[in-house]
Amino acid sequence: MYARKHPKLIHYFWSKCVSVVLLIILSLAVSPAWAVFNIKQVTQGIYVHQGLIELPNVHNHDAIANIGFIVGKTCVAVIDSGGSPAQGKQLKHSIKKVTSVPICYVINTHVHPDHIFGNSAFKQIANIKFVGHKKLARAMAERGAFYIARSQEQIGVKLNRHDIVIPTLTVANSLTLDLGGRKLVLTAHTDNDLSVLDKKTNTIWLSDLLFIGHLPVLDGSLLGWLAELNKLEHRQFDVVIPGHGPIVRDWPEGIQAEKHYLQYLQKVVRSKIQQGVFLEEVLQTVSYPDKQQWQLFNDFHKKNLSSAYAELEWED
Repeated sequence: MYARKHPKLIHYFWSKCVSVVLLIILSLAVSPAWAVFNIKQVTQGIYVHQGLIELPNVHNHDAIANIGFIVGKTCVAVIDSGGSPAQGKQLKHSIKKVTSVPICYVINTHVHPDHIFGNSAFKQIANIKFVGHKKLARAMAERGAFYIARSQEQIGVKLNRHDIVIPTLTVANSLTLDLGGRKLVLTAHTDNDLSVLDKKTNTIWLSDLLFIGHLPVLDGSLLGWLAELNKLEHRQFDVVIPGHGPIVRDWPEGIQAEKHYLQYLQKVVRSKIQQGVFLEEVLQTVSYPDKQQWQLFNDFHKKNLSSAYAELEWED
């Protein structure tokens, strides 16, 4: 009866409802990727945000790495803080929603910007300790200015020198942190990498020592990386957290794709050098038989070839 008497009012009401729904859908569609921050508990007390497998850009704001935290009875340890101060704040907010246990540590596994530029979100926490490889501060000093200079153009975030937070606690070989009822064993690898082993759940956080789905990015020693993988392959882990890509629960099978790719780089590039083939020809001719299994292959493969060539051409 009311609708019959006031058809224009009803039509106006429904048109407004439809407009609101469309605006909500549109806002979700254009929201930057970093705005959706999901945290998943991958095993008891260990929470991971899985980053996008993308190049850093002005839409994702470098929110492309796997980051997260581990909760003990007396302390929380953050494992990598993200690619921007905003993502660091998202991570801190997620921790507060999960637990009231204080954050004691922010562990940076290596120097890449998608893993360290959330640090500043945690600086004001009382007695917080930033933990890294003994060479991490040097690596931050060497690369920091470059990361900051390109940040506005590349990721749409204007970083500054205060966003580089160096370690206050360093790891030379190995360090054990007690979170209360669970101990983390931090081990130094290669030039400035750390792995984090949670003994309670036999979970290891390998960060960029392991890529799943995302083509491995060679930013250091190829031979050193392979040597570390050979050691890790002979150990048993229940859960393995890579720097990029999904969680691994079938160790050591989960390491094989990366290992085979890096071994291929070593074998083929070494052979080309021995044959006297110049780098330019290597870049033009050397692909990979199983390249379809890797995302971002075309973005990083030639860079990997260049890095491998630069290292291997000086072998004895």
